[in-house]
This record gives sequence, C-alpha cells and structure tokens, in this order.
Amino acid sequence: MEIYRQGETEIHIKADHTPVTQADIVANEIIVRGLQTLTPNIPILSEELLATPFVERSKWQRYWLIDPLDGTKEFIERTDEFTVNIALIEQHNPILGVVYAPALDIGYQACRGYGAFKHSAAGLYEFIKTREHPGAPISITVSRRHGRRSGEYLQRFGEHNLHYCGSALKICLIAEGIADIYPRLGKTSEWDTAAGHCVLQEAGGQIMDLQGQELRYNTKASLLNPEFLAVGDMQHNWLQYLHE
Repeated sequence: MEIYRQGETEIHIKADHTPVTQADIVANEIIVRGLQTLTPNIPILSEELLATPFVERSKWQRYWLIDPLDGTKEFIERTDEFTVNIALIEQHNPILGVVYAPALDIGYQACRGYGAFKHSAAGLYEFIKTREHPGAPISITVSRRHGRRSGEYLQRFGEHNLHYCGSALKICLIAEGIADIYPRLGKTSEWDTAAGHCVLQEAGGQIMDLQGQELRYNTKASLLNPEFLAVGDMQHNWLQYLHE
C-alpha cells in the first residue's frame, strides 16, 4: 500500500508478457519470509519465485501457493480491486485460503471443515454462504477485460446482471452470495484461484472445469488452469449453458 499510495509505479513486462511492479516483488518477499518462519518445512510456490520443476514438486504432499499481488493491472490502473492470495494445498486440493484486498480493507478466509468468513473495513466479521440459484436474473461476475468469446457465452444465460470486478474478488463475491457464477474462458494460473477456491468451497460452492470436474492443483508440469466455472449453487446444472 505504501507503493500504491505513491501513485505511478515502475512497470516491467515478464517473459509471459504480464506486468510486474515493485509492489509484487516486495509483497512476495514479505510473504515468503513470513511463511518460512511459520512453517519452515513446507515448500512455497509463488508467481514471483522461479517455479520449482515438476519432477520435484510432484512429490510435494503439502505446500503454500501464493500470488502476492493478484490483479496487477488493477493495481496499475488504480481500481483498488487487487488482492493478496495465500493458499495451503494438500493432496492437490486447497485446504486453507486467504484473500485480502488491502486497498478496500476487505478479507476472506477459509479452512477446510471450518467454513468461510469475511471481514470488512467496518470491523465486521461474518460467516458467509453461497446462495441458491435465484431463477432470473442471475448475477455473473466477470473481468473488466473479458473477451468476445466470454461475451457471447454470457448471452446464453438470458436475463442477467453483471458484476465487473478484478482479481480473486470475483470468486469471493460468489462465496458471499452476491453473485451466482464466474465463467472464466481464458488463461489463469493456479495461484490465481487456489485461495479463493478454498473460500468458495467452504461457503458451499465449487470451481470446476468445463467437463464438471473440480479444479486440482500441482497435477502437471504447466501451472495454467483449464477454463473453468466458479459457481455458488451446486444443485443447479451450470454446464447446460456450455452446450446450447
């Protein structure tokens, strides 16, 4: 936040053509140092660290998966919609997740078997749950930069409301029952979703690929997610809209 308040920040473009700022680097250093002190025997995988080769990390039973600044473009454009994502992965599933939006002073956290919670800038700390499918209109969270393909897909839902939002906040809006679905028909990485995935699961929802299978982590060399749907009401057939 010190860097954010300074206004314009120096931007570099990484090899994957995504932007990185000094805030990404400093946040990563602080989080990694803290986790290494807290749990020195648990390995760490971060967007801002050199990725551990799959031949080594495939042996990990438990590890930290972090995105020190999810929504770097939102940080650069000063929308306040960026988050810090920290997840603990065990046997390919997120068992603990923290999503914090420092500019908004809003946080979400969950631990497997203990439910999901939100704390707000007003000092409120509340248990959160997904909502039942409302019929029409449904509420859909989307990126401010969603592409033409996503736009065409949204028309299949009929009457709907859109919530434009950055970073993992899109997933968290479903967890707290404000929105019903977040369709992601584009690239994301595992550190983008893991913390929010835990929050959404404990709130009653799920993130699944376009075949209806739950997202899993550290199962392959690539750290890219498949295209997915993050949904609230698990009783509704969300896959039906893919096949119209």
